[in-house]
Amino acid sequence: MTLRTGHIGLNVTDIERSLAFYRDVLGFALLAEGKEDGRRYAFLGDGEALVLTLWQQAGQAYDAGRAGLHHLAFDAGSPERVREYETALRAYGVDFAHDGVVAHGEGVASGGIFFHDPDGTRLEIFAPTGAEDAPAPHASAPTCGFF
Repeated sequence: MTLRTGHIGLNVTDIERSLAFYRDVLGFALLAEGKEDGRRYAFLGDGEALVLTLWQQAGQAYDAGRAGLHHLAFDAGSPERVREYETALRAYGVDFAHDGVVAHGEGVASGGIFFHDPDGTRLEIFAPTGAEDAPAPHASAPTCGFF
């Protein structure tokens, strides 16, 4: 049996703030939303399918020290698209874990950018090729594992 990810659900502290980030900065389309008090949510897609659901159920920001989601990675398809996202995220004021595009490991072709959403959830936007000459922040471990 082989399973594939259907969509990712994230708990958020402020649905409006998170919706603005994922829709306006990362470009996801709003497919549906619930505005009932105590049941706020947003379904976001890529133009073809549901990709991400936001649930306003968190009382505090993401805690990297707790069990659960480590990070969420989005495949941009090309290094050029990764750099376009980097530009948009910098304009939005996002802090990056590393300076610019970095490789997933020394000499590895894949790489990307690593940052956090408004609630501190770790995010990655990568391309499967094109990072061969980019630096690798960690010589002994995958870049996406420690940020």
